[in-house]
Amino acid sequence: MEIRPLGPDDDLGAELDLRRRAFGPISPGRLPSWTKGLQVSIDQGALIGAFDGRRLIGSARYHLMRQWWHGRSMPMAGVAGVKVAPEERGRGVGTAMMAAVLEQISDRGFPVSVLFPSTAPLYRAGGWEIAGRRYEAVLEARSLLALASPDQLAAGDAGPAAQDAPKVRRAASADGAAIVEVEGLVHEQLRNCGPDTREPWMVADWLDDEDRFAYLADDGFLSYRWGDDGDELVVDELIAASPATARAWWQILASHATTASRIRACVAPDDPVTWLTRDPAAEIQQTDTWMLRVVDAPAAIAARGYPSGAAVSVRLDLVDAARPANSGRWALQVSAGAGSLTRLDDLPPGLDSTVLGSTAPDPAVLRLGARGFAALFAGVPVATLRLAGLAAGGGAAEDALGAAFCGPAFSVDRF
Repeated sequence: MEIRPLGPDDDLGAELDLRRRAFGPISPGRLPSWTKGLQVSIDQGALIGAFDGRRLIGSARYHLMRQWWHGRSMPMAGVAGVKVAPEERGRGVGTAMMAAVLEQISDRGFPVSVLFPSTAPLYRAGGWEIAGRRYEAVLEARSLLALASPDQLAAGDAGPAAQDAPKVRRAASADGAAIVEVEGLVHEQLRNCGPDTREPWMVADWLDDEDRFAYLADDGFLSYRWGDDGDELVVDELIAASPATARAWWQILASHATTASRIRACVAPDDPVTWLTRDPAAEIQQTDTWMLRVVDAPAAIAARGYPSGAAVSVRLDLVDAARPANSGRWALQVSAGAGSLTRLDDLPPGLDSTVLGSTAPDPAVLRLGARGFAALFAGVPVATLRLAGLAAGGGAAEDALGAAFCGPAFSVDRF
């Protein structure tokens, strides 16, 4: 078996056949977009194939994305389309292919990787672990017709409802770059953990759909479509950094209340719609789980954002068989909104290295494997990781770690 990136001389028909066998047929209307995206992945060297001779028996791709962690973004490889020919399953093709994908992601300098799993064991074997979720708010459209009045918190304060209405315009595929910029602004200002931003061409391609309706403001973005039953609005993205824009988006959706009975919106788990409706009409439901892999531990810790008041100083023992460069004893420090991970034998003078060379487990040292480190990075509490068998030790720093790696981690996208 040979595993390598697909090139311009490889047969796209074989990839299409593999996709159909693994995930079902592609509708004729979606085929041009799928082919275009596939060609971009090939041009980027980001479509990996497993070959038996000249026959394609498996493939996986990754998207060049960015992910936001407490208001800061870092490069992220979004793995998708992992598939093995039905007659080749059970032979280790998927495991070997994911190892090759991880190696290439590392070689290209991605600190982290994310994927939406169809099966967890394959990805857990490679060091990915459940890190966050995707949520939907489901509510009756009529519940938005009259939003709750805001509190007046100061004399003469009319509240956000009386603020100048945001400048809202229709968005189209030509606005891909502008939408990515606005998404980043919102995730930065709200200190979000987990959302990703795509490349502008991906957003443009996504919006090049006459059945998707989108609006753009200086500090927000709204995109929605009609559901298959014609009685429901499906909101793919609704983000806003100001009260006025948040209200504007929900009011646009409420204007459909005479023709749509329900609204299903992909949102953050703490989206203000719960507090905007007069009665708590919105039901927040989990729809998907996503997994994260820390590819380069020091780079990921340095790139991530943290609360400005969080302070951590703890020793870590990391074990990562697939990425040996991550393994070893480290000093993790977080202060003033920044983090660092330094090997103990590389510590500056004056920092504690008294346990170097000790073979006995030290209860002050937090011990993690690749999966536990990924979950900690995404804000899973240390106590939860211990109960799951993914962490040991580190009890004295448990509260400080929880304050630094705060969540919840969520996504408003699915790739």
